Amino acid sequence: MNPIELTLLHDVLLAAIREDVGSGDITSRATIPSVARASARFTTKQPLVTAGTPIAGEMVRLVDQELEFEQVTADGTAAPVGTVLGEIRGSARSILTVERTSLNLLQRMCGIATLTRQYVDRVNGTRARIVDTRKTAPGLRILDKYAVACGGGMNHRMGLFDGVLIKNNHLAFHRSVADAVKEARRRLGHLVKIEIEVRSFDELRNALGAGADVVLLDNFTPEQTRKAMEIVAGQIPIESSGGITLETVREFAEAGVDYISIGALTHSVPAADIHLRVTPQ
Repeated sequence: MNPIELTLLHDVLLAAIREDVGSGDITSRATIPSVARASARFTTKQPLVTAGTPIAGEMVRLVDQELEFEQVTADGTAAPVGTVLGEIRGSARSILTVERTSLNLLQRMCGIATLTRQYVDRVNGTRARIVDTRKTAPGLRILDKYAVACGGGMNHRMGLFDGVLIKNNHLAFHRSVADAVKEARRRLGHLVKIEIEVRSFDELRNALGAGADVVLLDNFTPEQTRKAMEIVAGQIPIESSGGITLETVREFAEAGVDYISIGALTHSVPAADIHLRVTPQ
């Protein structure tokens, strides 16, 4: 897991803050004295894998540079109930202003990391790696994918710009899988890897014959996946995707695939249960 470059996130975090705060936190202004000081702790209310505490800290500093933030638990750590992830100290008004938005991001990211770790644990002992997809919250992709890495998963391409994946809608413009691969190779050259999605054994054979670098088996059953691996015979890496759950992921891993991509890691993950308890000083 690589450290996240916080300065790259300022636009995203500021947009999230402006969305919530607008012209100001009128409730805190009306109920909290301007000189009031407080401390607050992000604390887990369920077992989880931590992700995003530094991002919450950066958001705290963007709301009020005089707030002090201390990260208590490192990202990627398995945290039981009652674990303190981070602590804020300073203006009570500012703490209450940043409370909801920082919690929203932290809860989402810890939820992603926790679910990812569950998938990673299910395939332990096999060659398969759990990878994410582009099914992320718009504007939050870098955070979603960082959270996957915190959970022990592997990032697929970040976007359309850094990886070739020929999918069904691309294939609609070609006579065959082989034609699509050959056309992409002609346009991109030999230094760019080409991955292509296939839906049948015939398409798989065509992709291999055309020189695809990686093949994605789309909605294959575990039994079909085992047969596909016999056809591939170790020539290139194979990825499985489509409807794979915690209950079935082990079967696909044991079929011998190299990667298993799970859209649910980021498109429908439940938020982790974390609270921010504020204590007047």
